[in-house]
Amino acid sequence: MDEPIIKHYATDEPSTSGGVGQVVRRLSVTERLWGSGTLRKSLLIIGLIIIWEAYARYLDNPLLFPTFLETVGSFVSHCEDGTLPLRVWSSLQTLLVGYACGIALAAIMTVIAINTRIGTDLLETLTAMFNPLPAIALLPLALIWFGLGRGSIVFVLVHSVLWAVALNTHSGFLGVSPTLRMVGRNAELKGIKYVRLILVPAAFPSILTGLKIGWAFAWRTLIAAELVFGVSSGQGGIGWFIFENRNMMDTSAVFAGLLAVIIIGLIVENLIFRTVERRTIRRWGAQS
Repeated sequence: MDEPIIKHYATDEPSTSGGVGQVVRRLSVTERLWGSGTLRKSLLIIGLIIIWEAYARYLDNPLLFPTFLETVGSFVSHCEDGTLPLRVWSSLQTLLVGYACGIALAAIMTVIAINTRIGTDLLETLTAMFNPLPAIALLPLALIWFGLGRGSIVFVLVHSVLWAVALNTHSGFLGVSPTLRMVGRNAELKGIKYVRLILVPAAFPSILTGLKIGWAFAWRTLIAAELVFGVSSGQGGIGWFIFENRNMMDTSAVFAGLLAVIIIGLIVENLIFRTVERRTIRRWGAQS
């Protein structure tokens, strides 16, 4: 009869039975804190702020490079008088409209492409043609077609979002395993139902990547467009706020506008997209 297998469980005490056991050591408070990604990123941001403040004080030229404290002071003052929140809200309204329209068009084109051969050829051709084209380069044409209003900016935002989302979504669909595709066929799923129940969950990491890239492209395009043209009916967005204060040589206000752009970017990336990722991809086991 076989000898019984004796397992040595890991403890803080050294093994006295002559066996070799794995020693488990309790992590210290410092090690547990350092294991937090949020803490590490916060420390990096604090370090960058210290470098910013030190360099600005070394230059001692607020017109050229204001200190972090001066920038925060300008940021707070423009928030208190309501100017900056109104500008940010105006930009976000325009951005959300363009972003939603771009995602909707990308979804339609991708569904057609994954279900028909001619749709795949059309998507690949249009992506190769228009994806390398900078969205801001279309602004002059947009102004001619849609006039001096929000429609022009929404048009260039749709262009900046559409191709990034469509390309990543289509690539994700093509990367779905044949086994899952066979499951969908065996269940007699077709069209939208097949895409929704089989392809979207399996390809969601690629879809989320496309949404992130589309958001970043749209946010940059919006600020650039508003710097060129961002005022309609006397109200502009955050890009126009930066442009106005640049004309008035208020550099601290310009930096305050840039700080608002950075804060919104951090919130969207680390709060919204991370929450979506945690509740979908990681919960489904598609990512560790």
